[in-house]
Amino acid sequence: MTTPASSDRLSFKEKLAYGLGDTASNFYFQAFNLFLSYYYTDVVGIKDAAAVGTLLGTMPILVALLNPVIGVVADRTSTRWGKFRPWILWGAVPYGILGYIMFTTPDVSLAGKLTYAYLTYTLMLITYAAINTPYGALMGVMSPSSEDRTSLSSYRFACAFLGALLIGWLVPVLKDVLTPAGGVPADGFRNTMAIFAVLSVGMFLYTFFNTRERVAAPVNQRTSLGRDLGDLRSNGPWLVLFFVAFLNLTNVGLRSGAGIYYFKYAVGNEGALGTFNLVGFLCFILGALSTKLFTAHFSRRSLMIVLTIINAAGIGGCYFVAPHNLVALYVLNIIGSFAAGPTPAIVWSLYADTADFGEWKFGRRATGLIFSATVMVQKIGLAIGGGMIGWLLSYYGYEANAVQTPRALHGINLLFSLLPGCFALLAGLAIVFYRLDEPQVKQMEQELAARKAAAAT
Repeated sequence: MTTPASSDRLSFKEKLAYGLGDTASNFYFQAFNLFLSYYYTDVVGIKDAAAVGTLLGTMPILVALLNPVIGVVADRTSTRWGKFRPWILWGAVPYGILGYIMFTTPDVSLAGKLTYAYLTYTLMLITYAAINTPYGALMGVMSPSSEDRTSLSSYRFACAFLGALLIGWLVPVLKDVLTPAGGVPADGFRNTMAIFAVLSVGMFLYTFFNTRERVAAPVNQRTSLGRDLGDLRSNGPWLVLFFVAFLNLTNVGLRSGAGIYYFKYAVGNEGALGTFNLVGFLCFILGALSTKLFTAHFSRRSLMIVLTIINAAGIGGCYFVAPHNLVALYVLNIIGSFAAGPTPAIVWSLYADTADFGEWKFGRRATGLIFSATVMVQKIGLAIGGGMIGWLLSYYGYEANAVQTPRALHGINLLFSLLPGCFALLAGLAIVFYRLDEPQVKQMEQELAARKAAAAT
């Protein structure tokens, strides 16, 4: 690794181009988190919420096992575009098409609808993994500078939150506006996702054409999957972040998917969800854009601990607020969302540091494996969170499009507040065990630069 010359520092255009890739990812990622369970139970008409929970809770886990495979293959990919960028080019169009097809459920029997859901959701998950895993690893090789990567990560997640904002705000509106006269709600969902499918393909292509890979593996590195996996198991900082990722994404899966149920049945105003999401995502973006301000004064580890615990309080506090008290709900949403804003940018820059740590300690670099294994555990956490929605709705006696019993309403409240809040709190506490501090990161950068300079002479 070499210290980047001024000409190799990341420009605004390149940071934005990279960030827009996560906008494209979040068009579907957030659509699935926020609306897929509801789409299957209340729009498509798969009345068995437990069956939907099993779909959302099992298939992402099975497909997640592909992520390390994709990461290993990407580490060994060699093209004129680099290792990771070509995957974005190859996957963009299939990604857009499959995401749209998911929301074109045919009018068949309930068994047929569930089969269609399994087939299209699984294919979409595979395509998402094939494009998003190399996309995540790309950040680790665009610059050798930890400072540059933290800045790049903040752009990434500001753009990710922009995608989340557009989905969370516009889908509740567009699904009604784009339902043709005499049509059904499924038509509105299909037409809405057609728009986001086209936008996502265009954004991924823009990412591909306007980014570069600058960090290469050590010149004499020998490729060995066994050694790569052994290095990963011995990478203490990465192992801590492995558990943090699981806990955080379980929180996200629960909170996101439960929102539409909470506003439809507990608040009694499904349409208010769009504004609630808009305010939350705007605060996310503001928080993400404040990342550099925070990291200039505090260590990333300390920030992750404090901000994650504040976010947990904002989420869990909703349990103690009456659903009709929108002012209190908004206040908690604003506090929790702003606190969460910088955390994705920070934690992904820490993942890049763990790739440096692996090269520094073991003399080998496996960026793709580091990031793909991270994505795998994130998907497992997200799947468990999404699956818990269907399973617990069924346990508490939920019935789609009906007046809910007090027990069912209590279950919906738990899914929206206390349960995800507890997972977020555990994630904050887990970060206490992360020991790779800023001075050591700088030392690694210098030593790796010296090694590569010596190897080049």
